[in-house]
Amino acid sequence: MTEAEAEQLRGELHALREALANATSDRERYRALYMQLLERCRLLERGIVVGQKAERDRGGDEAQLSMQLLGMLLSPDEAEAVAEDDGLDDALSDALDEDDGAGDGDGDTGPRDTCAPRRPRRGRRKLPEALPRVEIEVLPPEVLQEGLSSFRRIGEVVSEVVERRPASLVVARIVRPKFARKDDPAETIAEQLAQETAASPTVVIAPPPERPIERGLAGPGLLAHTIVQRWQDHMPSNRQEAIYAREGLVLSRQTICSWHQQLADLVEPLVEAMLADAFRSPYLCVDATGVLVQASEQCQRAHFWVLIAPGRHVLYRFSHKHDSEAVDRLLAGYEGYLVADAHSVYDHLYARGSVVEVACWSHCRRYFYKTLGTEPELARHALGLIRKLFKVEEKLADEARKKRESVRRKVSAPIVDAFFAWCDTQAEAALDGSPLAAALTYARNQRAALRRFLDDGRLPLDNNISERALRREAVGRKNWLFVGSDDGARANTVFVSLLASCQMHAIEPLSYLRDLLCLLPSWPRSRVLELAPVSWRETLQKPEAQQRLAANVFRRIALGEHPLPV
Repeated sequence: MTEAEAEQLRGELHALREALANATSDRERYRALYMQLLERCRLLERGIVVGQKAERDRGGDEAQLSMQLLGMLLSPDEAEAVAEDDGLDDALSDALDEDDGAGDGDGDTGPRDTCAPRRPRRGRRKLPEALPRVEIEVLPPEVLQEGLSSFRRIGEVVSEVVERRPASLVVARIVRPKFARKDDPAETIAEQLAQETAASPTVVIAPPPERPIERGLAGPGLLAHTIVQRWQDHMPSNRQEAIYAREGLVLSRQTICSWHQQLADLVEPLVEAMLADAFRSPYLCVDATGVLVQASEQCQRAHFWVLIAPGRHVLYRFSHKHDSEAVDRLLAGYEGYLVADAHSVYDHLYARGSVVEVACWSHCRRYFYKTLGTEPELARHALGLIRKLFKVEEKLADEARKKRESVRRKVSAPIVDAFFAWCDTQAEAALDGSPLAAALTYARNQRAALRRFLDDGRLPLDNNISERALRREAVGRKNWLFVGSDDGARANTVFVSLLASCQMHAIEPLSYLRDLLCLLPSWPRSRVLELAPVSWRETLQKPEAQQRLAANVFRRIALGEHPLPV
């Protein structure tokens, strides 16, 4: 080797060492930036950003990105590019306008993924006609002084103001007279009275009115009120105890909890019938959240599960562990599509083949959202593609199943193909352990489950409906902190299932529970599903239900139909 060749090799070796040093330095800076942003995300999750609020776009579309954080992480041009649709509106309009018979399918428009009706617009509006009204006539001072005979009424100005009267507890004193026929011997009547026989051929007396809790102190209206306060308004029993004390009724929290335990036994067959009916749905949405259970030394961690048949039922269950056995108990006997996160507790169900996995694009989007701090351009590209999928679904919310399948094949499928092709390309260069690598790994591992919504127009794009339903337990958990026992957790899940289902079907929960407790004790068990919120409006139209409710004396008192002494 000549001296010139040796010098050239030394120069190349020096260049390689310098490039390696630069690459190592860049890698260390990258890792330092990653750790800094990771810590920043942790602080934001503790104080400012919680859950999906950080992913919601205030502009009203389905991108659900925090534009405030985007403004800090992206340049103005890049942030503006997030909102571009790249011709999606035109393609979507063309697909929806095509008259290819796709809208004439099985008539299934599909349930909207919501647990509550949309809120009305704010602003002054006419007050509900159902509210009682008291008319107050305000006369001018001149009329009061000179009298009505001196004036002619030519019109009026009417305004309405909402006022509140204090709520009142009413004691229903049930009097059941005893009767004896006039021709019966006095000795026989006295003997029957001495034996304290409720009814006999000699002494007759009306049966006591039916109550939800036999010989209980509370009527259905008060019981329903305690349930709504505890699990709809998230008011612990100790606060209820103080409220009733202010109203003049000494009612201990132990008594309230005892009522709820007994009512849970009464209502549980209805919730079980709702679960059996939910299993007949084409797909279910499932999620879980943690809860503390009171123990002698330290509270133990357990879990609440939510299981939703969109458009029909919202059901809750309790388990001490978040494992495959809990999933088996929750979904015992179910076959069909399951919309859930990618947790391993569901894997054994998919392996059997009776349950088909449907992944959530919101979970996938969340991974890419976490990469905005380290790879803003790549994150923006992925989030833009996912945003298009959500915009398509927003337009298809009220369409029939066949129409949704047609539009998804023409508009959504190319977007999904482009997304996974991009993921495969980026996976080769992504740095191990980085947020981008985690996002790409999640998306590629869930590829088949994420694509499944393209095969069936009934399937949703995400599992947000379950996460929204779990907020009910999360808000309650901040108030009552823990459940006292397994029985308390059971009562919680029974009544929260009914309350959440009422919210899904826009049913006022207090009147529903009051009337339910009036009907349920003597309602045929074979038809108990008729009392579920999904069928409640139809049930109320039936003469049988109307007659039973009209005959219930406690309901008449609650509605103010029974005259009270002045």
